[in-house]
Amino acid sequence: MSVPLYQAKADFFRMLGHPVRIRVLELLQDGPKAVRDLLAEIEIEPPALSQQLAVLRRSGIVSSTRDGATVVYTLAGGDVADLMQAARRILTEMLAGQNELLAELRKAEVGSR
Repeated sequence: MSVPLYQAKADFFRMLGHPVRIRVLELLQDGPKAVRDLLAEIEIEPPALSQQLAVLRRSGIVSSTRDGATVVYTLAGGDVADLMQAARRILTEMLAGQNELLAELRKAEVGSR
């Protein structure tokens, strides 16, 4: 029995639902990064980062290669970078709408005094 598309999408977004995973994806938009570089950018203990990287790797949205003792991660495809940029645009629009509402509320508050 196959999983309905909406369920697969929900599972995908649930997999993205961790701040460390999002930060890793943001950092990898700039190109491949060694684990030590990711650790320098993200305030997290190495085992915790390793766990989050494993989730991303199992999902197939990042891939890793080994160069001696160094493990380097990269985005598995450009669509992930596009998704992160789209999320940034959506969030920016949502926050702009909230700022407009806040300005209206403040103006109404001043007018009622």
